[in-house]
Amino acid sequence: MRKHLFIAAALVCASGITVMLVSFRTTGQRADAPHCPVPQAVPGLPSPEPHTIKGCVFKTVFEGEGLDSSFVVRAPQAVLAAERRALDWLVKAQANDGGYGAGTHARQDIVDPHAVSTDPATTAMAAMAIMRMGSSLEQGSYKDQLARATEYLLKQVEEAPKGANNITQLQGTQIQVKLGANIDVALTAQFLSNLVAKIGEQHPKYFRAMRALNTCVAIIQRSQNADGSVKGDGWAGVLQSSFAASALESAKAQGADVDEESLRLARDNQKSNMDVANGSVATERAAGVTLYAVSGSSRNSAVEAREVNEVIVRAKREGKVDKDAPVSVDALEDAGYSRGEAEKLNTAYQVYNSASRQAQQDNVVSGFGNNGGEEFLSFLQTGESLVIAKDQGWKNWYGQTTDRLVSIQNQDGSWNGHHCITSPVFCTATSILILSINNDIEHLLAQGAVKYRGN
Repeated sequence: MRKHLFIAAALVCASGITVMLVSFRTTGQRADAPHCPVPQAVPGLPSPEPHTIKGCVFKTVFEGEGLDSSFVVRAPQAVLAAERRALDWLVKAQANDGGYGAGTHARQDIVDPHAVSTDPATTAMAAMAIMRMGSSLEQGSYKDQLARATEYLLKQVEEAPKGANNITQLQGTQIQVKLGANIDVALTAQFLSNLVAKIGEQHPKYFRAMRALNTCVAIIQRSQNADGSVKGDGWAGVLQSSFAASALESAKAQGADVDEESLRLARDNQKSNMDVANGSVATERAAGVTLYAVSGSSRNSAVEAREVNEVIVRAKREGKVDKDAPVSVDALEDAGYSRGEAEKLNTAYQVYNSASRQAQQDNVVSGFGNNGGEEFLSFLQTGESLVIAKDQGWKNWYGQTTDRLVSIQNQDGSWNGHHCITSPVFCTATSILILSINNDIEHLLAQGAVKYRGN
């Protein structure tokens, strides 16, 4: 009898161990659930193809329903080759202090990346490009370059004088003259938001990076004008204000100390570039270039436009809103918002749709008439806004924009602007960020994930 009991107990234990081992192998997945990796570019290797199995979804910790894999675009071989060549060129452009430089506006004839002073704005763009291409502080072909650039930016923030409106005392760079005197802090804040999102709270640099991010947020908010724009306009100051607004939004998503009123003012300032009623665009702070203004409008209304879309879909499914009803203030009220909230969100929705459409029109895409760093930045804002808003139109945008960039890449793998911001380092970093935007889909979607405010 004891022998039989012992054998039975042993069988139960063995079964339990087997179940436990199987559970470790299948944690987070049903046995029949397809695996849907977000494509990550690894230098020297082709990007993995996303699965296209019916029903395959991506999920983030913020989203309830996930994302159908049809949203993901596989980069063509020509784009992958362009990315690799560009990244190889970019990492060689890093200076001994870990930073990258665009040079001064007064000496745009100097194109050697090692013959100019390093600046935070250019370094932030280069670091974001390296990170989007798959390297982290611990892993990837260019982890050392990323770590050095990160250390450079952290020191710039930590050594900034109290009460300053920027994190560098360097003046007259190409980026500052063309975008704004305080652009360095906005782009550095964006990098730090991306960094803390990827490294997590257990990383030894997390709290230092968060302190630096909060410092940048405070500087951006201190440098705001009453209308939500940022002081120190450059030639196309609308882009400085747009990147400052999106930096506040990204920082808020990572738990930084962002003042809600400052963020609202920054977003509203960008929305004000568009007059939805007649389709006109305010370009006074955009050097008269429609592209610069509408890309900022679409980027800084994307989160709210996505909220409207998802809330209205849910309200129609629940019978609160008629299934054929267009988005309107009344429909949003029926979905559970107050009148004031409904009016604000409806404005954001209409601005996003109008701005994103204009930002993709051929006559607008031409920008100043040829490609400069401002055009590349505008393309980046448009692309990110389409992903954040979960706009299926992003796939068509990606194909057209990557074709355009690949066709104008220099033989050495770099890009340079043909007016205003001509710096090959800045333009190459920005172009890499555009080409590899599909590597960052989960991060961008998480940033725009709806926090439902309706009842």
